[in-house]
Amino acid sequence: MKTDIEIAKTVKMRPITEIAAKLGIDVGDLELYGKYKAKIPLTYMSNTPRFNKPKLVLVSAISPTPAGEGKTTVSIGLSQALNLINKQSTVVLREPSLGPVFGVKGGATGGGYSQVLPMEDINLHFTGDFSAIEKAHNLLAALIDNNIQSKNRSLNIDPRTVSWKRVMDMNDRSLRKIVVGLGGTTSGVPRETGFDITAASEIMAILCLSDSIKDLRKRLGNIFIGYTLDKKPVYARDLQANGAMTVLLKDAIKPNLVQTIEGTPALIHGGPFANIAQGTNAVIATKTAMALSEYTITEAGFGFDLGAEKFLDIKCRLAGLSPNAVVLVATVRALKYHGGMPLKELKQPNIEALKKGFANLQKHIENIRLFHLAPIVAINRFESDTQEEIDFILQFCESMGVAASSIDVWAKGGSGATELAEIVVDKAATCCSDFKPLYELNDSVEHKIAIIAGKIYGAVAVDYTPKAKADLRRIYDLGLGNLAVCIAKTQKSLSDNPELLGRPKDFIITVREIEIAAGAGFLIPITGDIMRMPGLPEEPASERVDIDENGNITGLF
Repeated sequence: MKTDIEIAKTVKMRPITEIAAKLGIDVGDLELYGKYKAKIPLTYMSNTPRFNKPKLVLVSAISPTPAGEGKTTVSIGLSQALNLINKQSTVVLREPSLGPVFGVKGGATGGGYSQVLPMEDINLHFTGDFSAIEKAHNLLAALIDNNIQSKNRSLNIDPRTVSWKRVMDMNDRSLRKIVVGLGGTTSGVPRETGFDITAASEIMAILCLSDSIKDLRKRLGNIFIGYTLDKKPVYARDLQANGAMTVLLKDAIKPNLVQTIEGTPALIHGGPFANIAQGTNAVIATKTAMALSEYTITEAGFGFDLGAEKFLDIKCRLAGLSPNAVVLVATVRALKYHGGMPLKELKQPNIEALKKGFANLQKHIENIRLFHLAPIVAINRFESDTQEEIDFILQFCESMGVAASSIDVWAKGGSGATELAEIVVDKAATCCSDFKPLYELNDSVEHKIAIIAGKIYGAVAVDYTPKAKADLRRIYDLGLGNLAVCIAKTQKSLSDNPELLGRPKDFIITVREIEIAAGAGFLIPITGDIMRMPGLPEEPASERVDIDENGNITGLF
């Protein structure tokens, strides 16, 4: 069986100008990055839509498992399938982070015959967006330390209150906690700080929620840094940092145009993680695709309880978007895992474990309906699945009144999901379009957290540590209680305990602290053991990656 990169190498890519033509983009407007990549000007986002009533389809999934669900692969395969049934479709995805690429997951450009290309470029430096975000973030960090050191222009920042760390796009646990300013008086003021991974930067969240250069600059200025020695809040605008930061991001804010294996247009833009940020591509990319396409297929990170909830409550509310359909990806082996079957045995047929795992699928279906949206279940088929197991899932979905389809987009590309595409077209056309976020922004912070924890996760209560209670007081004192909430939680469970699989009952969510992302426009209640700087595994994926003397890359998955 060929690997993803081996399959990608067999494809003769179309010039990106040809892909742009499919979307009605003037070739002269493209900012070319070689033959197969280009950036699109922001003006296309606000153009009159090329199609009457363009449709937005969200792809989400059940709670992730070590067995993998293939949400990105399904998103790409579905977009290809829509084009096969003569519906003009564009897939809109996030950019991969180098941390996971070289860490546990490997590449993140789909798989098999449902990939976005050029996969090596996208998985590596791509068009430099992550680098620009990293530089803008670290510029602010340098300006903060420079001001603390300054004698004549000091804002009297209290170093103990500075919450802004530095970032890099790599998994490096050794940098989680560091001390800067060592080496004497000319080297700065010593203080504790650390590094986060670039995808966890508030700059990443801001870029993906901005709808213009002006909006981007304003949001960057709203970044909360800490307090002065006399307890006054300090924001990035107080350091006059947001102008230069915006300059560094002037190209990164533009969506990136590439293609799938079958020549379907693809926009890849931004990459916030879903367990600590909103977990979805840029507003600008989504709106641009909707202006140019009949169907826009997009995905939100991890399970519906994380990425999709944030997509709906944060991104859609902000951008005025309303999905026409939600595809929920499930697999036989993931459901068996949630049913208590050991990871090593998942390839063995087990109807009883599959049945027990339905509780997780059922909860996510219920969650989709909370937003007044109709779920469609896509059973992403793997080689070890039996027809009996597939039929069992289809029967369960039928019993819940949910449309479902078994798909095989890894091996067959778009042709492996044409039935799903037909269902999506039907459901999108009949969508009631009364989507509504779960909470109002002027609700109390505690109420917003309780709504998500109770209705989406299934918690019976929310507990706050003394640190979280102090954070709440600070938030209200700053007048930031009307921001959205973006709960940081493990992706492995509906609860905040990664060991509780399936559909946990009678659990309490514990908020241990609440971070402020005023520039992004949300608060981050942190539950469980969530880290912003992952570490490399015992056997990093980077050990498989190599290049020969002819420039041929191997080992990216």
